[in-house]
Amino acid sequence: MTRRGVLASTAALGATAVGLSAPAAAATPAGRAAAAAPARSGPAAIGPDDTRYPSLTRRGTNARFVGRPDYVRVADTTEQVVEAVQQAVREGRRIAVRSGGHCFESFVDDPSVKALIDLSPMTAVHYDASRRAFAVEPGALLGQVYRRLFTEWGVAIPAGATAEVGVGGHVLGGGYGALSRRHGLSVDHLYGVEVVVVDAAGKASSVVATRDSSGPLRELWWAHTGGGGGNFGVVTRYWFRDPAATGSDPAHLLPRPPASVLTFTASWSWKDLDEASFARLVRDHGTWYENNSAPGSPYAGLFSVLMLNTRKYGTVDLVGQLDSTGSGARRLLDDYVAAVGRGVGARPTVKREERPWLEANANVTESAPSFFKAKSGYLRKRFTGRQIAVLHEHLTGKAGGELPGSLWLVSYGGKVNTVPADATAVAQRDSVLKAVYLTGWEDPKHDGKAELAWLRDLYKAVYADSGGVPAPGTNSDGCFINYPDAELADPAVNTSGTPWHALYYKGHYARLQRVKAHWDPRNEFRHALSVRPPR
Repeated sequence: MTRRGVLASTAALGATAVGLSAPAAAATPAGRAAAAAPARSGPAAIGPDDTRYPSLTRRGTNARFVGRPDYVRVADTTEQVVEAVQQAVREGRRIAVRSGGHCFESFVDDPSVKALIDLSPMTAVHYDASRRAFAVEPGALLGQVYRRLFTEWGVAIPAGATAEVGVGGHVLGGGYGALSRRHGLSVDHLYGVEVVVVDAAGKASSVVATRDSSGPLRELWWAHTGGGGGNFGVVTRYWFRDPAATGSDPAHLLPRPPASVLTFTASWSWKDLDEASFARLVRDHGTWYENNSAPGSPYAGLFSVLMLNTRKYGTVDLVGQLDSTGSGARRLLDDYVAAVGRGVGARPTVKREERPWLEANANVTESAPSFFKAKSGYLRKRFTGRQIAVLHEHLTGKAGGELPGSLWLVSYGGKVNTVPADATAVAQRDSVLKAVYLTGWEDPKHDGKAELAWLRDLYKAVYADSGGVPAPGTNSDGCFINYPDAELADPAVNTSGTPWHALYYKGHYARLQRVKAHWDPRNEFRHALSVRPPR
């Protein structure tokens, strides 16, 4: 698997309409009947004999998993989703939903899934004046959303840094990206959701839950601010508005991104790095983020990824972008790169380019599906000396010279950490970095056993002091649900005694279970790491 393939892989009311006028023909009885029947984007069920079936079932970015559902329903309205869910419930078929297709695990493509609902046609983005919020449908890709919001209103959602990721699942897990250190998470701006749910009698319907709701509806909104996808129902529309925004001018209801950014790459050759210089690089990078992740930092506009690649790749890379508005941006960037590399002894190859913000963040270049596995961890503090030694051993040893793999240390903190932990379902609110552990391969005939074993061994060794997983503690704070790892629920792999849900949700899990019991009492929406109904 190429690093480009891994990058593409990474990376989350009511019946409010867009506001278009209906044709005059709808005033007649026949016209009203036609208007009441939702237009279909395809037949009721696309089965294995349909020429579209292979394309729809192989649309996931992780080629390790290809589902064989009985049929796929392609929906472009909430009403069609209600109908599709109702049909699956009536027939007793397990449901899965796909929007952008970037789920890391087999949640959508599990063999038990028999009814796949594809939301890719639902891509509308518009301003909803009645709610003073921006409505976004789940099939829209982040790049499409950024382009529409910025070109029409000059605003943005602080969401992911990979433009081809779909909004649908990205937001639900608490999406973060290049604007998050300055403006917070996507869910910190989530005003409401429209969700298709199934009640205890098996009846499907759509409901609206907002920040202003009360009782069970507000709990349903809260669960969608980081509770993960596939748990409570099918989200068919999101509404976004900064909670501190006032007035009704859409240009002031979401953050305004910078006009331009400095994109950069600093690469150190493995040939120039011994164990001591590698340790210095990783330690200085982590220490820098400990010292520069407070809200209001001059580096609030920085987004970066330190890619600690196996020796097979040849380099260790620091990549990212910095808000370039203001005369001091280049100095800030140079000081940052110098601080990370100080004392390393090897000079990196540095490239910089000033680019318009939209060009740097909204260009969708979808890659073909690839074979990969990912694990994650939040860092409250930098890695310890022991952990850095483990990293060096695994990245440079015999396996590291032969196998593709990386540990990405992704910038975090800033405005993210100003939000109280219970305000949203995202429980981790005092970390400064996210760790993403990756491996992959390209040959579909390759079984990937060596790569998977390398990744498991690395992960277990890094977190040996907390039972082989990043259990919440002084340095670590669990895992990120948008980078799901089903192995954490396998007691043969996770022997730490820390349950998977404590790693992802910490103390929020019981509250999420109560939401599950109310809104999905039949457990129609489930997967390997879904919120379980309370016993």
